[in-house]
Amino acid sequence: MAIKFSKLLSKVTGLFKKSRPSLNHYKHKEFSNQLFLSPNRLSISVCVLTKDCAATIDQTLSVLDECLANGYIDQVVVVDANSPDGTATIVKKHEATLVQQDELMPELGPALGKGDAMWRAQSVLSGEIIVYQDGDLTDYAMRHVLGVVGPLLKYPNIAFTKGTYRRHLRSKGTLVKDGGGRVSTLTARPLLKAFYPDLHDFRQPLSGEAAIRKSLLEQLPIVTGYGIEIGMLIDVYQKVGISAMAEVDLSERHNNHQSLQALEGMAEVVTQTVLSRLFKEGRYQEPVEPPLERPPFKPKSE
Repeated sequence: MAIKFSKLLSKVTGLFKKSRPSLNHYKHKEFSNQLFLSPNRLSISVCVLTKDCAATIDQTLSVLDECLANGYIDQVVVVDANSPDGTATIVKKHEATLVQQDELMPELGPALGKGDAMWRAQSVLSGEIIVYQDGDLTDYAMRHVLGVVGPLLKYPNIAFTKGTYRRHLRSKGTLVKDGGGRVSTLTARPLLKAFYPDLHDFRQPLSGEAAIRKSLLEQLPIVTGYGIEIGMLIDVYQKVGISAMAEVDLSERHNNHQSLQALEGMAEVVTQTVLSRLFKEGRYQEPVEPPLERPPFKPKSE
């Protein structure tokens, strides 16, 4: 009798595990370009964030020019952080609209970092789906943009996606396979595993490639600095739950890597952002100085 009960308990436990909502995983190859040519598809705006990206932005925008020409996307806006390396000059050779981050909503003063640039960009992004892309990839391809949008077009229940990929670390001519994404591996993912276990399923929680329905984006506060990625991930989770979120395998991603000293500051901001969310939820008792945030964006029509 005990053995039969044990088997029954095992089956019930298995059913419970299966019924628990989980993160949706896709591969970029699952979404054909034809999906983007549907006459009824949602409009798509791509926002590329740049800071000293003269070495990489030409490749990125050449790909996005092709996407525009083929009708896969509807708008490309490059938000530049006043790069002194000639990034803006290169952007002007392409179909993208160039704006300097400090010129967006100038009444607020200079932009306060990457997250603030993303928040301000909402004032010029017209699409029903907003796609954020980093401008420093050395291997940029259509998969990086179309891959993260695919689930939003194909599945109405998906509201937010992030890209994942293999990241290799290049240091002094040496290649360390899967050695990139150090802040994700050593800071972001352990924190998520401890406090937001559903979000630990994201292999690259700090990925710069993301897509979100505009209607959801306008409900979110935005961390102004490097806490933007982890803050948005947690806030989306609190709004729509893990079953409305997805991660898309984009194969590989190559970009320049920062020093450990620079990464220490990023790790501190990521930790500060997570702890500030926990404090708001009453799950962390010590007062935490929250990162600077912008409130949910309100279009002028409101």
